[in-house]
Amino acid sequence: MTLEALTSDLLGPVHHGFFTRKGGASSGIFEGLNCGLGSSDQTEAVELNRARVAEAMGGPLHGVHQVHSADVVVIDGPLSDVTDPDGNPRRADALVTNVAGQVLTILTADCQPVLFSDPDAGVIGAAHAGWKGALGGVLEATIEAMQGLGADPKNIRAAIGPSISQASYEVGVDFPEPFLNDDPEASRFFSNGEADRYMFDLPGYGLWRIRRTGAQAEWTGHCTYLDPGRFYSFRRTTHAGEADYGRLIAAIRL
Repeated sequence: MTLEALTSDLLGPVHHGFFTRKGGASSGIFEGLNCGLGSSDQTEAVELNRARVAEAMGGPLHGVHQVHSADVVVIDGPLSDVTDPDGNPRRADALVTNVAGQVLTILTADCQPVLFSDPDAGVIGAAHAGWKGALGGVLEATIEAMQGLGADPKNIRAAIGPSISQASYEVGVDFPEPFLNDDPEASRFFSNGEADRYMFDLPGYGLWRIRRTGAQAEWTGHCTYLDPGRFYSFRRTTHAGEADYGRLIAAIRL
């Protein structure tokens, strides 16, 4: 089966894709294009899936060990920048580069995969932004790191890929507090749910934070929770009582 990669018109000609689970070699609960080596899926299947993505993107994939932080890896020279002294992926949640031919990737399963480009400066970025990372400033940190490589926020374009939508993202009564303490205007991203619960608009919150920097941004509009045929979802897996879940991959190449 052919891989399916969603794209954003906002990113224009920059080679990128938010890959769905279609066209992969994994089976069972991971059926499809599971690209998460940290899952309990068969390693051989995951490596085959990643190889298919690398072929589609035209180069080796570079990622980080995602930890819900605001840390960004800047690749402005040797690719050893993406690994620690032991050769393992560095702990961070975003990557930026101005080195031609590099493919930056992010893994998600409800969190926001965000791809960035300043076509004038020749700088790209990729960020993993769940609620914790978005609140902690990973989106702004990515844009700041791109500026360090010569990008201008007014020329930066950002696309948020498939993420959990507000209709599927129920949170507890205490969840909004840190968002409101950070900025009372964030109240607009919470609506009333059942009883004392709230519904959180994660993509809307991400768009708001990106646009405040002066950058352009859009969301593809795809909800990971509501479309099991195309997307993996941590929350859907949890509600179904399944043992594990696959990871979607988003990629961008300069």
